[in-house]
Amino acid sequence: MIVENKHRVAKWMRWTARLIGLLTAGLILIMFIGETVTELLDEGLEPVNADIMAGILIGVLGVIGLTGCIVSWWRERLASLLLVLTAAGFGIHIGIYAGRNQFLAWSIIGLPYLVAAALLFYSGKLSNKTVSEKR
Repeated sequence: MIVENKHRVAKWMRWTARLIGLLTAGLILIMFIGETVTELLDEGLEPVNADIMAGILIGVLGVIGLTGCIVSWWRERLASLLLVLTAAGFGIHIGIYAGRNQFLAWSIIGLPYLVAAALLFYSGKLSNKTVSEKR
């Protein structure tokens, strides 16, 4: 009975982590596309400057986060690592490029990835304990 409950909790944790990660990746994708379209309409195609490099970095971090969400279907620990790296990358990016309210910006963009990573990591540990208890 306890083993079945642990399995159920681990399953819900995985699904919650995937949902949080995918929603956050979708938010970042929408923000990235909106910012890119606005930049192109305002300035056209100009040489690469610091603002465009910051946008490219956000896009790369978003792709790493999305990759972590996709990998979570097969490898929970690898996905957790990718999501932690994404959260740390956004923390560094926000620390460098954001002016004020850096913690607020990170809590909107980086913290959900960190929460998803923690849920995936703990669900993997819980699932491994569940498998070993069945034997």
